[in-house]
Amino acid sequence: MVVALKIILIIISLGLIGVVLLQKGKSAGLSGAISGGAEHLFGKQKARGLDLLLSRLTMVLAAGFIIVALLIGYFVK
Repeated sequence: MVVALKIILIIISLGLIGVVLLQKGKSAGLSGAISGGAEHLFGKQKARGLDLLLSRLTMVLAAGFIIVALLIGYFVK
């Protein structure tokens, strides 16, 4: 059981790394870090197409990573 969960965790982590690397940078430089977060928070720039898919896939993989890591921690204790 633990071995299967570890294999699933490795697959999810590799997928998460790949999806994050495929995403475009939202803003560049320090000025983008200051103003880009506010634009993203208030929804001035809507993600479309592939960017939206990659963003949602990142959230799903991150949630899966956390859940599987917690399960491994529970079973290994």
